[in-house]
Amino acid sequence: MKRGFVLPGGDAALAADLAREAELAGWDGFFVWEPVWGVDAWVCLTAAAMRTERIRLGTMLSPLSRMRPWKLASESATLDRLSGGRVILSVGLGAIDSGFEAFGEVTDRRTRAELLDEGLEIINGLWRGQPFSWQGKHYQVRETDFAPPPPPLQQPRIPIWVVGALGSQRSMRRALKYDGLLPQVIERTADGSRQAQQASVADLREGLPRVRSQRPSAGAYDVIVEGETPGADPDVASATLAAWRAAGATWWLETMWRAADNAAHEGAIRRRIRQGPPAV
Repeated sequence: MKRGFVLPGGDAALAADLAREAELAGWDGFFVWEPVWGVDAWVCLTAAAMRTERIRLGTMLSPLSRMRPWKLASESATLDRLSGGRVILSVGLGAIDSGFEAFGEVTDRRTRAELLDEGLEIINGLWRGQPFSWQGKHYQVRETDFAPPPPPLQQPRIPIWVVGALGSQRSMRRALKYDGLLPQVIERTADGSRQAQQASVADLREGLPRVRSQRPSAGAYDVIVEGETPGADPDVASATLAAWRAAGATWWLETMWRAADNAAHEGAIRRRIRQGPPAV
């Protein structure tokens, strides 16, 4: 089981510094979130790539429905080559309360799902190289020979992790086409609305065998979960990961979302990184 750290906020200089700290402390991955408006995730990851040699680098996550897929394909492939093939791309619908409405982004769930599906097809097609074209409901792409970039270093593609709701046929069909699952469950709230949250250990234990049996390929498939463990209590931290690992998770992402106000919590974030990942 691999262990990564998600930086809850901060600028590119801090990301580079803490990615280096994470690599030295033994973490396997370093991730940043991608805001609607804010510190740019790909600049942060590029800075981190320049200060590290081994650790995997990725987003957690990229809300593809509000992004130009060709721009994301360019950014991720460029960074993959710069980093020596260390990029992971995580995608999902995104949280609309993070500024979607303020900037006029699409908020309708069905439309965002359509944009996500088409965006993934375009990114994969562009990574494979020219000639590539796409005619969809939302995007149209024609073949072009204007300065095509080199492909990602990782082949057959940069690993793509996709949010998938256990029990949702459409959501899981999308996630199973790619390289990793960020498992969620959908629950009804008191007012009748739908709310997504990370699947529990029990949810994963029950649902993952069925998920794996539905994979179109028998190749490796990551299952990624997140949470917070006490770095000062390695036994408790290790026990937490043991439960998830037994349920089928292959990646643990340490998150400190309560410390999103980085200026006030930078010391706590740095301390947790230096304590190192939980033992497995």
